[in-house]
Amino acid sequence: MSAATVAARLVRRRRLALPARWRNPVGITGAAMVAVVCATALVGRFLWTTDPNNPAWTRLQGPSWAHPLGTDDLGRDTLARIIHGAQVSLEVGAVAVGISLGAGLVIGVLSAFYRGLLDLVLMRLVDVVFAFPYLLLGLLVVGLLGPSRLHAMMAIGIVFTPQFARVIRASVLEVMGQPFIESARALGAGDLRIIGRHVLPNIVAPLTVLVTVYFSQSILAESTLSFLGLGTQPPEAAWGNMLANARGFIDSDVWMAVFPGLAIMFAVLGFNFLGDGLRDILDPRLGTVADAVVAKSKT
Repeated sequence: MSAATVAARLVRRRRLALPARWRNPVGITGAAMVAVVCATALVGRFLWTTDPNNPAWTRLQGPSWAHPLGTDDLGRDTLARIIHGAQVSLEVGAVAVGISLGAGLVIGVLSAFYRGLLDLVLMRLVDVVFAFPYLLLGLLVVGLLGPSRLHAMMAIGIVFTPQFARVIRASVLEVMGQPFIESARALGAGDLRIIGRHVLPNIVAPLTVLVTVYFSQSILAESTLSFLGLGTQPPEAAWGNMLANARGFIDSDVWMAVFPGLAIMFAVLGFNFLGDGLRDILDPRLGTVADAVVAKSKT
């Protein structure tokens, strides 16, 4: 069999395997759920123009045509507040994950690239932060800075930085063991060029999964802090403080607690499903298994 024939078969196998890997029901479900959350946050306020802070209606109404999700204890429209809460959750997730990703990249790349004493010091600092329960550490940071959404985003970003740093360090160590790094050094490439051209592009896959998974954790953490009165402050709507407000009205109007709880569950599950799907798709070992399955089916 000629080399050209072998290469052509490998290309055909890859073309057959790739669509099979992308037909991931969990990932597709997660992507659809995330798309709903993003669409709600981006265009929901244009489709449902009710002011989320306007107490202009009868209080504690159940779902109706005028108010599809009912009203709260002050007569504010729950649907409008859910839409505003989606905007808050995505904003908090983006900022918090951005902080964690930026700090984790710096710590993880420097630690794995230069090793030695720097690696020892940075990893011990990461271990110290990692030793604290994330909720306790978040409460400590917000308690020191004061309750607000900005401080909640900073706290969440700090809390999740050790996870990012550890995963990035492990990924960079794996890349640094590849032959092309030694080849780049032999050709005279400097540290910045190696990091920018060879290291960072090869850790995009684990970073993508990490960002997706911790986006959901950031949404959940912000909802927890807002529920405790340390995140988004009333009267601004956030899913967490909506749940906190609904505690005193469970007996008279259960819908006040049901809808923000469902919104949190839907968003967190969506990002988790998307992260699981991306992990399956981007894991190269799964691609090898798919190639073997396709090849076996063709023989």
